Amino acid sequence: MCGICGIIGACNNKETVIRDMMNTIIHRGPDSDGVFIDEGAALGFRRLSIIDLDNGSQPMYNENRDLVIVFNGEIYNHQELREELSAKGHIFANKSDTECLLHAYEEYGEEMLGRLRGMFAFAIWDMKKQKLFAARDFFGIKPFYYGLIQNKLVFCSEIKGILKDPDYVKEFNRDALGQYLSFQYSVLPETFFKGIYRLPPAHYMTYENGRMHIKRYWDALFDPDKKQTMEEAERSIERAMKDSIRAHKISDVEVGSLLSGGVDSNFVVAEADVDQTFTVGFSEDNGKYSEISLAKAMSEEVGCENYQKVITAEEYWDVLKTFCYYMDEPVADPSAVALYFVDQLAADHLKVVLSGEGSDEFFGGYTIYCEPDSLRMWKLVPAPLKKTLRVKFLSMKKRFRGRNFVIRGCTPVEQRFIGNAYLFHMDEKEKVLASGMKVGDPSQLTKPYYDKTKGLDETARMQYIDINFWLPGDILMKADKMSMAHSLESRVPFLDKEVFAAASKLAHKNRVHKLETKRAFRRVALRSIPEEAAKRKKLGFPTPTRVWLREEKYYNVVKEMFRTKEAGEFFNQKELMRLLNQHYNGQKDNSRKIWCIYIFLVWYQVYFMDTPEKYAIAVNAKKRS
Repeated sequence: MCGICGIIGACNNKETVIRDMMNTIIHRGPDSDGVFIDEGAALGFRRLSIIDLDNGSQPMYNENRDLVIVFNGEIYNHQELREELSAKGHIFANKSDTECLLHAYEEYGEEMLGRLRGMFAFAIWDMKKQKLFAARDFFGIKPFYYGLIQNKLVFCSEIKGILKDPDYVKEFNRDALGQYLSFQYSVLPETFFKGIYRLPPAHYMTYENGRMHIKRYWDALFDPDKKQTMEEAERSIERAMKDSIRAHKISDVEVGSLLSGGVDSNFVVAEADVDQTFTVGFSEDNGKYSEISLAKAMSEEVGCENYQKVITAEEYWDVLKTFCYYMDEPVADPSAVALYFVDQLAADHLKVVLSGEGSDEFFGGYTIYCEPDSLRMWKLVPAPLKKTLRVKFLSMKKRFRGRNFVIRGCTPVEQRFIGNAYLFHMDEKEKVLASGMKVGDPSQLTKPYYDKTKGLDETARMQYIDINFWLPGDILMKADKMSMAHSLESRVPFLDKEVFAAASKLAHKNRVHKLETKRAFRRVALRSIPEEAAKRKKLGFPTPTRVWLREEKYYNVVKEMFRTKEAGEFFNQKELMRLLNQHYNGQKDNSRKIWCIYIFLVWYQVYFMDTPEKYAIAVNAKKRS
């Protein structure tokens, strides 16, 4: 796991700029660094040494030294690739997975991507052709940002690296805020920084003679096999998961695991046979927001050490500016801050952890995926009548039981579901945003993805939306940024091509049934973990923001922020105070919406009103092994 950056094109003081970029992302790789510079390009690399500790330094060259690569990630099938490429005459100088990418590109060109299994963001510079080839992995586990700045391409693992280019004029992207309020994370191709973009998951980029070309090379489309039996589904999942966990354990340093009370991390810990697990929680409401006792019990069950931490309210709130610095963009998921602490705990002991991200999106783990079954009766109601009923019930000011059920039943899935988080709807954004701010219709972003899935069951369509929005935008972004903040590699064995191949064939009844989620996967998990853990309902990563915002201390902290000049620039401050007071007085739970706005304002202060670097953690070379 590493950090990469680069400049393609003419640049004054090229070496100084590339080293400034590297120093800004030193937390991603404190063990060593490397630079390549020629007339057309400069590449920078920060290394967190995991595989081939002695020979894995980058930038790395092919045997002819006309190709050079910087690579962030892990290729789990690199040993098989090595054998295949060696048989074709390629000569290897070391045992790293990085060198496999170079030879695969020599042999297969852009088609190499279909042969990879792993997580990656890499850039290969062809010195002869003066051409860059860069790619991001299938699900967006590893980040890749870029910008075209004064006739040159600048890229980096983190936005903060690109900000170091003296030619870049930092500007807030006002178009991003409206959509963020709905999704709770940055969702547009262009980031919150004007002119800086993210390369989407499963896409590659070429840049040659000042021309950029971006293309999708793979798609996570579901193809359910309605004839598949439960037994067939279980065999397919078990085979794929065990093989993936084995591959994700490959390392020249010790591998541990994050552990909650949920079925996903419990299954990974049981199958991976790790010696160390890590868990955090909160003490509020007599342990309602903590799974520490459940994690401890599982660790004792499998015979490994469980390290724990209870996060205090003071610690949580005090770290928010540092959190925003490392996230690069605002993310209003409260669990992302909790992840900061569990990764910090793990980083005190080792360099690599396994984690359970991706299981819910693949196997049908969110309760909302059961909604299409509960709304099935509404398919019998004519569309014009549903439209009339929806308008009528939406206009009713009085709230009563069953109102929301009617509204959702009369609303097409394309309009009611944009992902696991749907905070502010259009009418709410129009109230809360300042005059002149772009509201943004989230359904316009999800429409092309819904169009691709016509004919699939609604649950599969919702899963596809989450795989393309929620998973890379929230789940994986916080996993990468929070682990890398502490120089820790986070590996996600559920997010494997072969695991998805098994998941994509699951019939609807083998994903969700009535109120049972992850139906087939839970049966597989029963063979490895206690029944109570395998059948436990999903809790997410519970965080007591709702409780804190009803305490005077934190109510006043947020109130002070809501009254600032910058809050007035972007928001209707009267509406902000209405939401805050309504929550504080116990009239309504507005905690998620309040948190969304508050985190944005904290982030804005860090990056546009302050010196961001002062919130960086002091980094020393890691000697854990």
